[in-house]
Amino acid sequence: MARPYILSLVSLCLLVLSHSCAANRQPSKYQQQQGECQIQRLNAQEPQQRIQSEAGVTELWDWTDDQFQCAGVAACRTIIQPRGLLLPSYTNAPTIIYIAKGRNYWGITGVMIPGCPETYQSSQQSQEGEKSFRQFRDQHQKIRTFQQGDIIALPAGVAHWCYNDGDSDLVTVAVEDTGNNQNQLDNQPRLETHNDNKKEMYAKRPQQQNNIFSGFDTEVLAETFGVDPEMARRLQGKDDYRGHIIKVERDLKMVRPSRTREEQERQERGERDNGLEETICTARLVENIDSPSRADIFNPRAGRLTSVNRFNLPVLEYLRLSAEKGVLYKNALMPPHWKLNAHCVLYATRGEAQMQIVDQRGQAVFNDRIREGQLVVVPQNFVVMKQAGNQGFEWVAMKTHENAMFNTLAGRTSAMRAMPLDVLANSYQISQSEARRLKMGREETMMFEPSSRSERIKTVA
Repeated sequence: MARPYILSLVSLCLLVLSHSCAANRQPSKYQQQQGECQIQRLNAQEPQQRIQSEAGVTELWDWTDDQFQCAGVAACRTIIQPRGLLLPSYTNAPTIIYIAKGRNYWGITGVMIPGCPETYQSSQQSQEGEKSFRQFRDQHQKIRTFQQGDIIALPAGVAHWCYNDGDSDLVTVAVEDTGNNQNQLDNQPRLETHNDNKKEMYAKRPQQQNNIFSGFDTEVLAETFGVDPEMARRLQGKDDYRGHIIKVERDLKMVRPSRTREEQERQERGERDNGLEETICTARLVENIDSPSRADIFNPRAGRLTSVNRFNLPVLEYLRLSAEKGVLYKNALMPPHWKLNAHCVLYATRGEAQMQIVDQRGQAVFNDRIREGQLVVVPQNFVVMKQAGNQGFEWVAMKTHENAMFNTLAGRTSAMRAMPLDVLANSYQISQSEARRLKMGREETMMFEPSSRSERIKTVA
């Protein structure tokens, strides 16, 4: 009688190890109804809905799809044209945003954290009689800049806006963790705007919707803000159909350090950062994940892997999220591996790869190519491997744990390498010498260079 597969044994152990981590996430409505993620088939998907605005577009993946419901996540891709302003909004769950395109310039974002002071101020010298005094022209909370390859972390319910001050389109990919315990509503993602957005972005069918102020009485708004009723009516934006991304006619003016100074400070911060933040008001919300110099795993003949988690971006401990950026060179591969304590939302940023995903029962739920612009969800404990095509493959993955961990089935740090030879020999009914070859066959850790055999197989395929 054949011995149980090692995959099933490992999965059983991981269910115990990851129990305390899973307790920090609330089950989705789907999971409550089904009892578990009954995934029979995964698909690499393009966005299914497109919301057009004056200066850009937001594309939405179907959050009701089984794989998104299993992981308790929602995803969207936003394209902002030059001088496009993504209007202030907030969501009901923590969010990670990846800047997929925007090379050679910096974008600007503002995150309005409750209770934090307006530390960015500008003033002008004024003269009144013989007295001279300084008069404030504007003051607001901290402005943050970003560039291609940056990760932006946003807490649940915190309003933010984004501006493209470059000369080409800005593309962002956002994953919202609706299964997070900071979301006290159901699993449906919600976007609330501070200005006009005439469509309910996550509805199955677009619906007319006014902004957050439109539901209040005009007189009450006028009294609250100390303005006249006409200004209050304009605040409600009932006749404004520009959408959630608007065009700024002239350059957006605000108080911020010079770009040269920002670049210098970012470089200095990267050299001396000790991983500690004094307050939420000064917390770093942006971290670059594209730079090769920041790679955690690197093989000059295979590729690299870079992680951002609670250790190098401490705010992620509060959000309970993390991310990784992977680069595989031509025909290089990642061995079968699984996330011990997190679901993984993988978005292809360049090239293509052959990807296989197997559940804990040993059933293949995905065996197909994934291409640039497509997204697939890899549930916790599902084993995945990928091999890059002839043009290489790059991806970003958002994960539902602040310190997502993985293990592999091949390589120097794998579960197979950690087991005694006799365990392998008896499990698979092989000899000691065969078990030794199986255990010691690869010396890489995570990024494997292609062998001549794998290249022949790809050529035949």
